[in-house]
Amino acid sequence: MFIPNTYQVYFTITAKGLVDKMHDEYNKFWNESRSAKAKALGMTPLEVSILASIVQAESVKHDERPVIAGLYINRLKNGIPLQADPTLVFASGDFNLKRVLNVHKEVDSPYNTYKNKGIPPGPITMPDFSSIKAVLNPETHNYLYFVANPKQPGYHMFANTYIAHIRNSKIYYRWINSQRLYR
Repeated sequence: MFIPNTYQVYFTITAKGLVDKMHDEYNKFWNESRSAKAKALGMTPLEVSILASIVQAESVKHDERPVIAGLYINRLKNGIPLQADPTLVFASGDFNLKRVLNVHKEVDSPYNTYKNKGIPPGPITMPDFSSIKAVLNPETHNYLYFVANPKQPGYHMFANTYIAHIRNSKIYYRWINSQRLYR
């Protein structure tokens, strides 16, 4: 229900008053236009926020977020698990994790998007407006896979086939090993 923004509240506000204010702001944010975009994607506002939290955790680059959102929407439409590493970090509870390993993919959690298809039950972080906007306005493409791009820090390499993804992954793994990031 919380939409990141700047709100004016005073120290005299009650807990109920704050909740009511946040609910009003939530209803203003999810106007007819945004609600229609969510519905067109086959998602509820909550599902948009959950996916936006994953998109945000994947990339700090605002210009890349619509690409990632489009990729995840492609996976959802094709019945492919999201396989989002940030959800494994969240499920493990180890927020200092720098490298997701196969052992992390075995964590028993509804947030394990390697084991569970679809969107997890809740957000993994509070998504900002650019992440929600990216999900509501995803880039249209055929990408199904991505991995960090060591040649462009903060960006990713995208692929529409598993073979191309394996090629990209080898580039990334060579780099991450050279950085001695084993955990």
